[in-house]
Amino acid sequence: MATLGSPHRYALGVLYGDGIGPEIVSAAVLIADAALSAAGAAPLTWQELPLGLRAIEECGEATPKATLAALAETDGWLLGPHDSASYPEPFRSELNPSGTIRKHFDLYANVRPAKAFEGGDALAPGADLVIVRENTEGFYADRNTHLGTGEFMPTPDVAIAMGIITRTACERIAREAFELASRRRKRVTIVHKANVLKLTTGLFRDVCREIARDYPDVAVDDFHIDAMTVHLVRRAREFDVVVTENMFGDILSDLAGELAGSLGTAPSLNASRDRAMAQAAHGSAPDIAGQDVANPAAMILSTAMLLEWLGTRHQDEALVRAARIVEEGVGSTLERGIRTRDMGGAAGCRAFTEAVAASIGQL
Repeated sequence: MATLGSPHRYALGVLYGDGIGPEIVSAAVLIADAALSAAGAAPLTWQELPLGLRAIEECGEATPKATLAALAETDGWLLGPHDSASYPEPFRSELNPSGTIRKHFDLYANVRPAKAFEGGDALAPGADLVIVRENTEGFYADRNTHLGTGEFMPTPDVAIAMGIITRTACERIAREAFELASRRRKRVTIVHKANVLKLTTGLFRDVCREIARDYPDVAVDDFHIDAMTVHLVRRAREFDVVVTENMFGDILSDLAGELAGSLGTAPSLNASRDRAMAQAAHGSAPDIAGQDVANPAAMILSTAMLLEWLGTRHQDEALVRAARIVEEGVGSTLERGIRTRDMGGAAGCRAFTEAVAASIGQL
C-alpha cells in the first residue's frame, strides 16, 4: 500500500459484480486511467478479484475469503452492483457481497452526492448536496447485530426489527459530515425523527449537535425525515451536507439522486478512516445486462470519489486533480447532449464512455 510522503503507486481492487457491473466498472477503469494521465498522476495498479455469481461458480462463495484478504492489501476498490436475488441457495439467503464487504471492513460512512449537471434534465436544477449516511446501524437487519440479524419472529404472525443507535457510531458519522462540510459550503443538516423515535434518533440528533461544537464555522440545522422529503423536493439547491441514520439516508439519497437528474448519475462511496469502496447507488439491472445501454456515469463518478478520498488522505494533489477532471469530463459530456437511454438520450454505455474520455482529452 502507498505511504505518505513517498512516490505513490496505488493498487485498487476491481470487483465487476453482476448484471451491468462488468460494463460500467470497465468504463470507470478506463476513465480513471485517462484522468490520471491528464492530471500527471502515476498510473494505478488494478487487481481484478472474483465476486458474485462468477465467484460462486469459480470459488463456491459469493464473497470469497481470498477476495477479502486481497482487498485488505489494496488502497481501495471498485465494486460493481450485485444481483444476489438471482443467486442459487444457500447463497441467496446469505448476507450479500456488498454487505459482507462493508461489515468486514467496517465501512461506516456511506457518502452519496446528488449534483445536477447541465444537460442532465434535473428536476431540481442547481442542486449540489451530499447525503452522509450512517452505514452500520439503524433498522437494517444486516448491519445492527454481531451474530444473526436484527429481525426475528416470535410467532409466524409477529415480526420484530431492532433499531440500534449508539453514541460511538453517531459521533464518527457526524464528524465525517462536518469534515466534509468544512471543505464545501459549510452547512450541515441533521435529519432524524426525534418527535416519535425520541431515544434512538433523538440520540443521533443530540450527538450530531455535540460534534457541531468542534466546527464553529459550520452552520447547523435539523429536520424531521418527513419534512425533509418536502424540503428536498421544493428547495434541494439550498442544502449542502445532510447527515442522517441508515434507513433515512437510503431513502433520501435515492430521492436526491432522481431530483438531480437520474440514479444513473448517482455516485456513492463507502468508507472508514482507512478504507474506501466506490459503488454506484443503483442496482445491477439484469434486464439490460450485455446490451450496451447501461449508464456508466454513476460508477465513473463513484470512482472519482475514491480518487479524491485517496488524494485527500495521502495529501496527493494529483489524485484530487484527477477526480475533478473525471467530474468535469462527465459534466462536459452531458452538456453536449450526449446521454444514455435512462436520461432520454441515445448513447450506449461504450459511446458515452468514449465521449467522456474525449472530453477529458480536450480538458
